[in-house]
Amino acid sequence: MTRISLIGCGRWGTFLGWYVANYGKCDGVDMYDIPTSPNFIELKNTRKNPYLSLSDNMELFDNIPAILKNDFIIVSIGCQYFRGLCKELSAYDLEGKTFLLAMKGLEEPSGKRMLEIMREEISQNIHIATLGGPGHVQDYMRGVPSAAVVDSDEEDTKEYVINIMQSQLIRLYYGEDLIGNQIGAAMKNVIGLAAGILDGLEWYGLKGALMARAPVEVGRLIKFFGGNPMTAYGLSHLGDYEATLFSKNSHNRMFGEKFARGEDFGKLAEGVPTLKAVKLLADEHGIDMPISQALYQAIYEKGNIKEIITKLFERSLKREFS
Repeated sequence: MTRISLIGCGRWGTFLGWYVANYGKCDGVDMYDIPTSPNFIELKNTRKNPYLSLSDNMELFDNIPAILKNDFIIVSIGCQYFRGLCKELSAYDLEGKTFLLAMKGLEEPSGKRMLEIMREEISQNIHIATLGGPGHVQDYMRGVPSAAVVDSDEEDTKEYVINIMQSQLIRLYYGEDLIGNQIGAAMKNVIGLAAGILDGLEWYGLKGALMARAPVEVGRLIKFFGGNPMTAYGLSHLGDYEATLFSKNSHNRMFGEKFARGEDFGKLAEGVPTLKAVKLLADEHGIDMPISQALYQAIYEKGNIKEIITKLFERSLKREFS
């Protein structure tokens, strides 16, 4: 066994590092973040954050070359910073290394998936997999099990990642739609914003309708990019609804709830920039995405939230499955 690397010491990234260090088939984890990151500074000074304490086989580094000696690298940073990271990584020898992208979002304004960005910026022969599915750090640290999906355009890469990371805490499934799983994972954050807004308005009765209709809309976007629209009903999207649409630990749901109440959330909610990218894609290509369009009107155009939602659910008086 060898050591594994992690880029990104935020809430999710630090957990993934801890998880692999304690549950994975490896000797330990080398973690990197920029030295000015508040998350990194906290870990460096105390070896813990509000959710967990680093185990003895986890080491912190403030320079990228130190963690590129390992062959398996997990990446968990804000999606809008990923292209910049890839440009930086491209200057190093990455030949043959495997990257697991654990971010769930689309680049704004390009609307591109994280794997697309990495392929554009890094021309070397690397292996890339993606991770999607439900789960919150707070639940995992209490021993609450969940499931996730690993996908790649290489079967051997899926096998490699799952073999290292499979455990009783997180059951990993083999993905069969790389495009659909990336888009589904990104879009569950957008739908989380909508769920939070309904919570903030105390219009809970509409969350069932949201859950029923949202995968249909997401499926249209997946189909446009060449994926299987049924993937919207899998772990990366619908399977993540409990964690994203209902949990108090969901940043996207909480952003929406506070937004509906006129309050500032003050933390990263990946669904917000992803929503902007989706709106641009829908407009440019004529994709019917009424939930996303309504969210954009509310969040970016500061429209009347109650009026927007009312019009959304009144827009189509037709048979449910037509």
